[in-house]
Amino acid sequence: MELRELECFLVLAEELHFGRAGERLFVSQSRVSQLLAALERRVGARLVHRSSRRVALTPLGERFLERLRPAYGALHAAVADARAVARGGTGPLRLGFQGTAYAPLLEAVTAFEAKDAARSVDLVEIPYADPFGAVRRGAVDAAVVLLPVAEPDLVVGAVFSRQRHTLAVSRRHAFAGRDRVCAADLAAVPLIGAAAPAPPYWRAARAPGALPGPVATTLQEALSLAAAGRGALLLCHPTAAQHRRTDLAYVPVDGVPDSELALVWHRDAETETVREFARTLAETEAKAGRTAG
Repeated sequence: MELRELECFLVLAEELHFGRAGERLFVSQSRVSQLLAALERRVGARLVHRSSRRVALTPLGERFLERLRPAYGALHAAVADARAVARGGTGPLRLGFQGTAYAPLLEAVTAFEAKDAARSVDLVEIPYADPFGAVRRGAVDAAVVLLPVAEPDLVVGAVFSRQRHTLAVSRRHAFAGRDRVCAADLAAVPLIGAAAPAPPYWRAARAPGALPGPVATTLQEALSLAAAGRGALLLCHPTAAQHRRTDLAYVPVDGVPDSELALVWHRDAETETVREFARTLAETEAKAGRTAG
């Protein structure tokens, strides 16, 4: 049995969409079909019913999923455990971040390392347009990503850094001279969003306006598109403050939900080190809140 075929089936069972499954697996839609067909040939029956309107598991597919999911999770856990043993339990915590390593995150890293001289944290930038891929591939042990997160295979740990949004626009844009804009104003401008493989609901949260805008794979690409006048970019206030550019104006936004960050990790590769960092991050955020209060 090929692991890639099993992984394809598990992702397709979650997405029930060949295109989105392909995005998550970094393969084409046709490759997803090929992997599924190979698995069905091994099993000897259809696992997925596909029509022009919907994708659904067959009764056998439902039964197979129920048995496969815990076994596949146990396999991931075994690999994670072997990696931890291979590192001697003292390897660095690989921590992903998007765009900017915020002050609360760096404070938590300092506090985490201070608890034990043997601990260290490696900070790894992950793509703006792929918030969950590095965690799923095991390239990082945990990652700080923008909410929302609705991924069944990921654990959402500490939620922190609630911030107001800022709109980045070209200095030539009509909004550049405004003191602030409101949610209704966003409907009048194309908003720059994230490209695939970020899931659709996550991309929609980055660009909640009514007009379609360009998409970017990195934060620097998104800022450059805004500076070129191709659209406006929603940013949390700290990110805007750390990415000041002379060709961009930054305008506060009223009436939209605040930006929030979360620490996430793979459910099947959870370790005590990751849980301890999540606790440290929550403690650091709570302390910062009490100090501010």
